[in-house]
Amino acid sequence: MEMVVVVLVGAMAAVLANRGIAVFNDGLRPIVPENIEGRLNRRELALTSFAMGFGLVVGFGIPFTLTASIILIHSILLGTDIIGLSTPNNKWGTPLAAVIGGAYGAGLLIGLEGFVKLFEYLPVNFMEPMGEVGTPVVVMFMVFPALAVAFQFGISKGIWTFLASAFVRQLAVWLNESEMLSFSGTTVTLNQEGIALITGMIFLIAFAVRQKPSEESGSVNLATVFSDRVSRIRKNVVYFMVMGGLIAMATNMLLIAGDPISLNLLAEGQQTDAAIAALARAVGFIPLVASTAIATGVYGPVGFTLVFVVGLLLPNVWLAGIVGALVIMVEVLLLSHIARLLDKYPGVRKSGENIRTAMTRILEVALLIGGANAANAIAPGLGFFVIAGIYLLNEAAGRPIVRMAVGPIGAIAVGIIANLLVLAGLMPPPQ
Repeated sequence: MEMVVVVLVGAMAAVLANRGIAVFNDGLRPIVPENIEGRLNRRELALTSFAMGFGLVVGFGIPFTLTASIILIHSILLGTDIIGLSTPNNKWGTPLAAVIGGAYGAGLLIGLEGFVKLFEYLPVNFMEPMGEVGTPVVVMFMVFPALAVAFQFGISKGIWTFLASAFVRQLAVWLNESEMLSFSGTTVTLNQEGIALITGMIFLIAFAVRQKPSEESGSVNLATVFSDRVSRIRKNVVYFMVMGGLIAMATNMLLIAGDPISLNLLAEGQQTDAAIAALARAVGFIPLVASTAIATGVYGPVGFTLVFVVGLLLPNVWLAGIVGALVIMVEVLLLSHIARLLDKYPGVRKSGENIRTAMTRILEVALLIGGANAANAIAPGLGFFVIAGIYLLNEAAGRPIVRMAVGPIGAIAVGIIANLLVLAGLMPPPQ
């Protein structure tokens, strides 16, 4: 069943991209209408999708997938974007995209299992140390609301948000250690990172809703201006429901994760905390996903990413599939209302891009630290040296590898180097 679900996810996502209905890469979404409306030919669109997605698949999606033995959704959907947009949108091209997309999903799942088994035969099995890559991510993720506030509303508000989050986190630690919270005789343990994250999001939303439209700029009614494109998304709601159900099922089976934070929490067995992190991310990304969808008529195959929350919270796979389909249907039907809400609160709409930037900055730092710790656990001393060298040389070369991927890729490189050194007799095998 796991294989069937992953194959269907790959096939369906490739079909949605092929027909210009939905793409996962936010940067591609504004470009797809250029092809649909005849201003960009299919070949140019295919080359653009490859240029924008391939590096992220290899440098971002695959390394995270290997660190946790759970498929990061970027590995599948960035690849199916390329597959779907590289095949013709006609009676034979669409089925071909489905076949290749399904095979690609199967290849990821089989390859992941193969890699895990391969590690067991290596002189230095670095699968366990690779778990260190995600350790700082969980703690540092709670900082992103404060950073987003600083970007949008100034450094002083950002500092106050950070201090409030830090205070609430420490208060939760104190309450847990003192066992002051109980329900029916059972001690209640608070998740300190989750409480801090919620506190930061409250500050961010409170600042955003207070920002009104300026008299000079006025208010642009997105739903009215782009009504044809909203209608195009609604017309394809059935496809989104199928995709939403499949994604929720795969998440419920712990086959995939929607982001590096929840992926690392799942790897540690913290499913509820992973759901909280996924929910915070989804809430933060609603303005960005909704704005690009309304403006382009091209949706995301995972919608507002709430389907990941559904998959993590519901008790069985079939219920997750049904609710996931219904959730993404409601998202599509509410697009016009969300557009009007974003018009009313421009601060909320603007916060989408700031949240994305803040998350990226946090992940860049957290994953570099995590990658360095993992690399040093694999090969003490050498690990720090290699990570520092890769990071600095990558910066000097103009960042051919995205910063977020330097830590995970560097840790994998150290693992390979360590095995070669042991085989060559230049490093003692681990005890």
